[in-house]
Amino acid sequence: MAGSPADPDGIAGVLRACGVVGVLRAPTADSAVQAALASVRGGLSAIELTFTTPGVTDALRELRAALPAHVTLGAGTVMTGVQATSAITAGATFLISPHLGEDVLAVAREAGVPYLPGVLTPSEIVQAVRLGARTVKLFPAGTAGGPAYLRDLLGPLPDLQVMVTGGIPPREVGAYLAAGALAAGLGSNLYPRAAMNGGDWEGVETATRTALQEAGVALTGHRGVAATGARA
Repeated sequence: MAGSPADPDGIAGVLRACGVVGVLRAPTADSAVQAALASVRGGLSAIELTFTTPGVTDALRELRAALPAHVTLGAGTVMTGVQATSAITAGATFLISPHLGEDVLAVAREAGVPYLPGVLTPSEIVQAVRLGARTVKLFPAGTAGGPAYLRDLLGPLPDLQVMVTGGIPPREVGAYLAAGALAAGLGSNLYPRAAMNGGDWEGVETATRTALQEAGVALTGHRGVAATGARA
């Protein structure tokens, strides 16, 4: 995989290589671990485990030890510098927020960890770049104008490195990549709510494989990735 996730510049290569980042919101730390492993078996190679998940740092620690080396693991919905520090300590190799968090950016810069702040407007994007963000998250991309909006933004900002999330169906991922996105974040298409709540990890694996195929992303699944203490 191109680039190194521990390098603020290298994250762009990692995102470009994977094409899709799984945005994993889980009801428990255990279900987060099992769903993440299932999605990797389904072909996913980058996961954003959100701070809306109870016990998220415990899940990050367990996953960091259990996931294959080719899988990039980060933390999402990082709202404060304190959360940023705990995520990095737990093993997250990139941080993502729905907003531009200057305290999060400061922690990430000090630790040498990539941080993708959430931005939408040209003013927000320019502010993030001026503060030192090298890659941004365009959110919510799907409801803000889709690939056409991204293409318009990249006209005056051609060097911008962007991951897109928010309301993006798998079938539209290719259009975003063609418009200039490094990768797209997908959530419920990889982690269906019924499967997550019911502990249906085979269902998560199948949903992930189907979504990645629909997105036109190369599958990298490892059948040897086993569940760890899975509970149905």
